[in-house]
Amino acid sequence: MLTIIDYSMGNLHSVGNALDRLGVPYTVSASPEAIKNADGLILPGVGAFPDAVRCLKEKGLFRPIRARAAAGTPLLGICLGMQLLFETGLEHMPTEGLGLIAGEVVPIDGHGEKIPHIGWNGLHFPAGRRHPLLTGVEEGDCVYFVHSFYAAECDDVVIATAEYGAQLTAAVARGNVMGCQFHPEKSSTVGLQIL
Repeated sequence: MLTIIDYSMGNLHSVGNALDRLGVPYTVSASPEAIKNADGLILPGVGAFPDAVRCLKEKGLFRPIRARAAAGTPLLGICLGMQLLFETGLEHMPTEGLGLIAGEVVPIDGHGEKIPHIGWNGLHFPAGRRHPLLTGVEEGDCVYFVHSFYAAECDDVVIATAEYGAQLTAAVARGNVMGCQFHPEKSSTVGLQIL
């Protein structure tokens, strides 16, 4: 069973509604036991990096998520959930993330663009790096973003980028651990294809 991790900072209803449209069975849970028994995990997220880490730790979810990822369970982080997959977040103060992917989460330098980056933006794929997560997604297909921070120092795991004043990390993958900075659950047919 697919489990959407509820740590009080995720857009659970939108993700659940998208999975309902796809006919994908899932459960929503804050239970470490549910995470340990999940066939796949989705880590959504809305809010600030340090608050999210605190909530995960208070609910006893930090170690089970790391353990399941290490065991090969597919894990998809969405928006803040993707950022939490990295070693460090620099929002408000340096904060240790899950450390499943090397790199850090830093403020967007929009080079004159408004921050946060909100709205539809096209995806671009690094040469020779088409990941199964993005099967059926074409170069330039648009997805919906809402963020002020992005993953940096992680070029080896980037499977999609978006341009917003500069090139930003849009999606990453390292083995069974994957992340979308955008919201696939709010990205119409392209997002449903990804989910």
